[in-house]
Amino acid sequence: MEKQKAGGLAETIRTVLYAVVIALAVRTFAYEPFNIPSGSMKPTLLVGDFLFVSKFSYGYSRYSLPWSLPLIDDRIFGSEPERGDVVVFKLPSDTKTDYIKRLIGLPGDRIMVRGGILHINGTPVQREELGEREVPGAFGPQSVMEYSETLPNGRQHLIREISDDYVHDNTREFVVPPDHYFFMGDNRDRSQDSRTAQVGFVPAVNLIGRAEFLFFSHNSSSKWWEVWRWPAVIRFSRIGRGID
Repeated sequence: MEKQKAGGLAETIRTVLYAVVIALAVRTFAYEPFNIPSGSMKPTLLVGDFLFVSKFSYGYSRYSLPWSLPLIDDRIFGSEPERGDVVVFKLPSDTKTDYIKRLIGLPGDRIMVRGGILHINGTPVQREELGEREVPGAFGPQSVMEYSETLPNGRQHLIREISDDYVHDNTREFVVPPDHYFFMGDNRDRSQDSRTAQVGFVPAVNLIGRAEFLFFSHNSSSKWWEVWRWPAVIRFSRIGRGID
């Protein structure tokens, strides 16, 4: 009987170890979950969204590994990201922090914002006005303008602007260095991104992966243990939605 118990315990331990190894492998080389803590990517991503990021999209670097283990030099199996991708990356100034933004500038691009209009290599990016939206603000409801923006490669996405004369609506021209990228949030006047010294140009090695789809979403108005409120706070319509 004791031998049977010992054998059962050993089998349980092996099963748990196999499960942990498989989970780490999936998280490292295939898909990793992330959640959205801020509104810098509204209206594309909302606070309380949970999404999967494909780790294999751009290859692997040390930041693909658990605890950013320094086992990979530069990138391996790398492929170039496309303009317009929504990307998770390590903040250059603090590689313990993950950021998620939209890729706007590729190596060698000249990026500038004038009067709220994004310019890429001297050409203003087309945007179509969709109308005003009333959104929650720090001091009550706030009106923002929503646009559909079309990047030079034809990728379309929604952006929001409080005005065209806000903090980062008029910038110098940024020239993206080799092996670096320029990122911006879709919520243009509420985003710390490559327009700021805090973020700046992002090295290729810092890219973690491309945001693919939402697997869960809630509006953060209840505690995790308030089970009776879950049906009212879960955004069922967002679950399974792809990220454009």
